[in-house]
Amino acid sequence: MKIFQPNFSHIYIENQAKGYPLTKIALQKFSKSKIIEVEHYKDIFNKVGQDFQIQKSSMKLILAKKTEPFLYPASEMVQEFGSPNVFYNTPILNCLYNCDYCFLQGMYSSGNMVIFVNEDDFMDSIKKKMELLDVLVNPMIVSISYNTDILAMENIIPMASRWIEFAKTQKDLIIEIRTKSALFSLINNINPSKNIILSWTLSPEVVAKEYESTSPPFRSRLLSAKAALKKGWPVRLCFDPVILFDGWYDVYNDFFNEVFNEIDPIKVRDVTAGVFRMNKDFYKRIKRREPSSKLFYDNYEVNNGVVTIDKKKRTDSLSKLKELLTNFMPESKISIWGE
Repeated sequence: MKIFQPNFSHIYIENQAKGYPLTKIALQKFSKSKIIEVEHYKDIFNKVGQDFQIQKSSMKLILAKKTEPFLYPASEMVQEFGSPNVFYNTPILNCLYNCDYCFLQGMYSSGNMVIFVNEDDFMDSIKKKMELLDVLVNPMIVSISYNTDILAMENIIPMASRWIEFAKTQKDLIIEIRTKSALFSLINNINPSKNIILSWTLSPEVVAKEYESTSPPFRSRLLSAKAALKKGWPVRLCFDPVILFDGWYDVYNDFFNEVFNEIDPIKVRDVTAGVFRMNKDFYKRIKRREPSSKLFYDNYEVNNGVVTIDKKKRTDSLSKLKELLTNFMPESKISIWGE
């Protein structure tokens, strides 16, 4: 017996979000959904007493118009090879997937998804910021998938393709699209651009099954990344978070061999890696809900407001991790968080 209604059975629309192209696309896509008009998306998304995990089982869609700010400085927990002009934005709040280690379950009280339909305002804010930066020396780098997986939404709302076309028009801009999706085929018809980094998060199959059960399998993601490389796209591989468990070293050793037997490491733009880490407040909120994942019952330390593996264990494991990765590529192409 089906307990929950299908995802997006209900769509909430802010009055000021009506008439935008993305709004029309969403309404056409889900023509049978119940439409509910609201004054402000926070009236639904920020309500008290919501259950994030129950809502993830039957997500509702909220269409809204974002107001400033549109652009945020990147967190120190994001690796970007020392570039000073790194930012992120939030065209979508929340993710189709629901990985155990994801900070979104501690950031938001709601498991529903918000799509901000005024995409031109997001793009204009980037152009304005670029005018203030020394972009000729350091390109501006913007992650558009920091609070979501925008490529995973492409068959629902084609935002990734629209951002790619925008980035192509901006000489000194690099857009990163980080994903666990296997939907590269949906943008395969777009010519590659040096202005776009397609970043796939990959985990060993045993980790993916345990902690990423709502995401596409590891092999599906790997083959999608391989297809993007073959087409000529700049591809980043993200081994993040590396989950430490008994025998993790051997598992990740086999995992890296499998990845780079399938993908030529010379063609990969770069790789990033890091251990489990989370904002302290987000971690506490998740822990209070008594999560089922054993990740939240390990012994961690708190450094500068970040919950993570204790320093000795972290340093040792990341040193071994880097050693494994340097078997395939130069150290200059490897960025490790938490060393």
